[in-house]
Amino acid sequence: MEQRFTMVSLGVRDLNRAAAFYEDGLGWKRSSDSNESIVFFEMGGVLLGLYSWDGLAEDAKVSPEGTGFSGITIAHNARSTEEVDRILDTAKAAGAKILKPAEDVFWGGYSGYFADPDGHLWEVAYNPFWPLDEQGHPQLAD
Repeated sequence: MEQRFTMVSLGVRDLNRAAAFYEDGLGWKRSSDSNESIVFFEMGGVLLGLYSWDGLAEDAKVSPEGTGFSGITIAHNARSTEEVDRILDTAKAAGAKILKPAEDVFWGGYSGYFADPDGHLWEVAYNPFWPLDEQGHPQLAD
């Protein structure tokens, strides 16, 4: 198996509400491949898909009744601490719940967390050890 992933799918309770959060609230552009059942966002080489919560659970053959922490967060690395603060403010204005206001963290960076309208956890972080290239891709040390 190649070391990569191509898509993150989020189960959402209300597709229109979720799409509006990401499009109108965060200012993202929906892919033309979207339809009435799924909404796609191109994320710099990886796709984010929004799909019915129950439909995604059915597709994976698991119960849709999951509760609590799911064991996964999605991260967005910012170019500065100021950008982290701006993104968290934008997310809050769009309807996100701020779970952890941005703060200096033990590993030497600066980060905070928000939950989207369906409770998916997003970390917004500035990592001074991972500079971002022009496309926003982190440059890891080899």
